[in-house]
Amino acid sequence: MDSRLRYIAPLFALLIFVKGCTSNSEWINDLPKPWKISEEEFTRIIPMFHKKFPAFHDRLKAFSSWQIGTPYKIFCLGEEIDPDPDPIFRLDVSDCTVHILTNLASIQSQSWEESKSKIIKIHYKENEKGIAVPNYKDRWHFTTDRIQKNPSTRDITRSVAAAKDLEKIDITLNEKNDGEEFLDLGWKRKTTAYFIPSDKISMKVMSNLPEVAGVAFVKRSYFKMGLIVAHEGIIVDQKDIIHASQEFEKTVQMNFMEYYFENESPRFDGIMLFSFHPLED
Repeated sequence: MDSRLRYIAPLFALLIFVKGCTSNSEWINDLPKPWKISEEEFTRIIPMFHKKFPAFHDRLKAFSSWQIGTPYKIFCLGEEIDPDPDPIFRLDVSDCTVHILTNLASIQSQSWEESKSKIIKIHYKENEKGIAVPNYKDRWHFTTDRIQKNPSTRDITRSVAAAKDLEKIDITLNEKNDGEEFLDLGWKRKTTAYFIPSDKISMKVMSNLPEVAGVAFVKRSYFKMGLIVAHEGIIVDQKDIIHASQEFEKTVQMNFMEYYFENESPRFDGIMLFSFHPLED
């Protein structure tokens, strides 16, 4: 090989790679906004994500990016019947948990109806027959419970930070200090959770994350209510967070460290981290 080609060939390959990355980003930006489209348009678009991004985590990252700008509405998913008649699946509005759930359901589907079917499997606990059915009391209401027990989102906190940098909390989920339930579910669960306190969160910790990971924000003041997590989002490229934000009134992407340490003061008391996994067929 000509010695000059030894340098030109890798450069040419790099240019093709960069061009491909740019075109994928541009492709997402050129799509109609997800909160403005019909169910039919979604069914037309979602197979394109599978073709453009065949790898599960690449598709999760891309779909999450597509949702940036979605208007915020808290507690916006339901069972389409009382006591919560909100839709089972929707894209017109989002909150922090809904952002994660709709991402996971959509990237494993080829249509609106299939996404609705998939979100039921992700958002609800299986009954005694091993079937997930939309029922208010069977939801994964607590993020801590979901990332400890739901196979779609698995706790990786202890593999990301050193043991000496973790804090441990023993808690009964859904049990307030007075022994009463926080939510009327007829359900409580004792558990032990680990989180990284604010003074141990660093770029070194971030560098241990996979390319796409979940983050759950811990609030100590919530412990007395049988809760640990106050907010959650998706961390991409070990540096940015994409999350549906009540503060910003929409889904946004921003630098994680700048978001967490606003004016050098932490917004929360720590973080739990989790990974994302596809459903088993």
